[in-house]
Amino acid sequence: MSAETKIAPYRSDVRKRVIRVALAGNPNSGKTTVFNALTGLRQKIANYPGVTIERKSGILTGPDQQTFEIIDLPGIYSLVPKSLDEQIAVDILTGTCPMEPPPDLVVVVADVTNLARNLYLCTQIIDIGLPVVLALNMMDLARKMHLKVNVEGLARRLNIPVVPISAKQMEGLDTLKETLFMFGQKGANGRNGHTILKSVELARVCEPLVEWFQQHGIASPAGAYAEALRVISQPEVLERWQNRNGQSELPALVEKARQELAERGIPWKQAEVRIRYAVIDQICAQNITQPERTGGELSEKIDRVLTHKYFGPVIMFLILATMFQSIYTWAEVPMNAIENGLSLLGQQIERVLPPGPLQDMLVNGVVAGVGAVLVFLPQIVFLFFFLAILEDTGYLARVAFIMDRFMAKIGLSGQSVIPLLSSFACAVPGIMATRTIQNQRDRLITILVAPFMSCSARLPVYTLLIGAFIPGIWFGGIFYLPGLVLLLMYLLGMVAAVVSATILQKFVIKGQTTNFIMELPSYRVPVWRFIFYRVYEAGKAFVTNAGKIILAVSIVLWFLASYPKPDAQHVQEMQGLAKAGQQVDNFHEIRQSYAGRLGQLIEPAIRPLGFDWKIGIGLITSFAAREVIVSTLATIYNLQDVDETSVDLRTALQRDTYPDTGKPVFTPLVALSLMVFFVLACQCMSTLAIVRRETNTWRWPIFMFFYMLLFAYLASFTVFQVGTALGFGS
Repeated sequence: MSAETKIAPYRSDVRKRVIRVALAGNPNSGKTTVFNALTGLRQKIANYPGVTIERKSGILTGPDQQTFEIIDLPGIYSLVPKSLDEQIAVDILTGTCPMEPPPDLVVVVADVTNLARNLYLCTQIIDIGLPVVLALNMMDLARKMHLKVNVEGLARRLNIPVVPISAKQMEGLDTLKETLFMFGQKGANGRNGHTILKSVELARVCEPLVEWFQQHGIASPAGAYAEALRVISQPEVLERWQNRNGQSELPALVEKARQELAERGIPWKQAEVRIRYAVIDQICAQNITQPERTGGELSEKIDRVLTHKYFGPVIMFLILATMFQSIYTWAEVPMNAIENGLSLLGQQIERVLPPGPLQDMLVNGVVAGVGAVLVFLPQIVFLFFFLAILEDTGYLARVAFIMDRFMAKIGLSGQSVIPLLSSFACAVPGIMATRTIQNQRDRLITILVAPFMSCSARLPVYTLLIGAFIPGIWFGGIFYLPGLVLLLMYLLGMVAAVVSATILQKFVIKGQTTNFIMELPSYRVPVWRFIFYRVYEAGKAFVTNAGKIILAVSIVLWFLASYPKPDAQHVQEMQGLAKAGQQVDNFHEIRQSYAGRLGQLIEPAIRPLGFDWKIGIGLITSFAAREVIVSTLATIYNLQDVDETSVDLRTALQRDTYPDTGKPVFTPLVALSLMVFFVLACQCMSTLAIVRRETNTWRWPIFMFFYMLLFAYLASFTVFQVGTALGFGS
């Protein structure tokens, strides 16, 4: 019988309560893949009580409808937290989180190809007395590497169930589920009394501390011993206990233990690490057979090229250029299909409903406004598709490694790279990801520059203007000019982030940065079902979340652009011109509407950037969400062109002219100026709100909004005025 099945058979008298199962593990151990597999992708996203840390949980239903709540904890390397998200995970595992009870069971997901490092966390959790199941993940890679693991021997030595799995290949997951179900039936009365760290010498030194911890909330001798060793080795742990209890005798006990260790020739800062790895190395030597040459060498050979000091950045640029070029060219067919479908929908509504405010609102407000943004859904999908592949293969971590060299030159550590990369999808999760940054100075600067990364909400703005005003020229039959311009917008945001971070760390937020240590995962073949699911979720979020905002703004904007209605004399004049065969539009009515008046109010400030009052309306409405400017322009132009049932927005922008001069409102230079403005301005209410929550003050979001707005205005002004002076204004 294998080690993973040495549990009593399942009985029918299952307790009808929710079993809380926490998934813990090192980063890159495949924990999230295990979570998705166990919950069947039925996830609930929330925040941990009292803090803005994402809490991801899901439901696993066992026999007799027994319910298991699976909680995906933030990745940690040990029970000594270095950042805010790690602190949450440690507090939950140690039972010190005031609003989140400790789990009934912990499933430690370990990368079997690097088991020694993963066992460090596992043995720590065992020692604090929690029931543990060890899931040895990536067994498929272990087989390719000819790595042999004695699962039964490992289970006996650790005294816990050990289940070999490959989450990506869906191997061993039924056994893991059955192990959880059996635990739910048995209930695991009490906590473990087992300890991994068996050292008589250390036990004697720690004995006074063990007694103290047992008197102050840690009943288990094993857990008290592990905490005593941790408080000796880690000053941060001692500080937390002092803050929690205000006990004056604890520092004295710790100092005495440290002195005794020093007298025995044991550095107290290395006490836990040395003894724990001594035990772990012994366990691995007894239960793991590893050949001299492993498959890990392939990743190292690839990294010699992809992370090369000179070749690495060039390869990264080519990969990103190919990605953005593909986003632009591949999405053209589905975008045209969506555009044609929305046009037919508007025509059907006009056939069904009689002329009037309701028909006008649905056609020119809802369909034109929401549809103008939905047409860019294929490009959003392709963007997330490529990002998911880069992440799943392990290359995204290499991008962080390559960028670390540049980050160091501006005074930030490489820990800022991952949050900034996350901001390419959306600045909100990118800013939330800064919780992993240990240095508070680096974290604040990263928060303040993260919105410069061009998020997916900006993509509709870029592609609309590029498609309308950038010619489809190929260079050498390889590079497509619209794709290169799109890449240029993303690179501009990165450059702006670098410049801003340099200025902030030198003149605004001073301090010392920290060293960056990052684990590079092995290269892996992506699992396509997870790739497509993540793309589906991203597309769904774009349609539902952005769609709700755009729908509301489109209806409000339709009202503001339609009222007040013109007087009867003006209506008669327009009807007379129409009967005479002259082309008429609603330019005058929109200009005199509430929205038109608001746009004209700010037009003097934005004319030096090349923008008219209609773009001004879009700049205001886009504060709700950046992509809203597209729906805003679509609504305005559909209301203006009364002779057409639906207006192709790109065509409308191309033919729009100033009534007094006849010159085009939009030119390639104006389009470039507008894109530059959107790259640099903080046109996002949600971003400011999350910065307020993360910094716990309005000071920094207000500062961020105005400094980015100033940056955007100056850059857009420079582009338009210099371009005009050089003769590109017409």
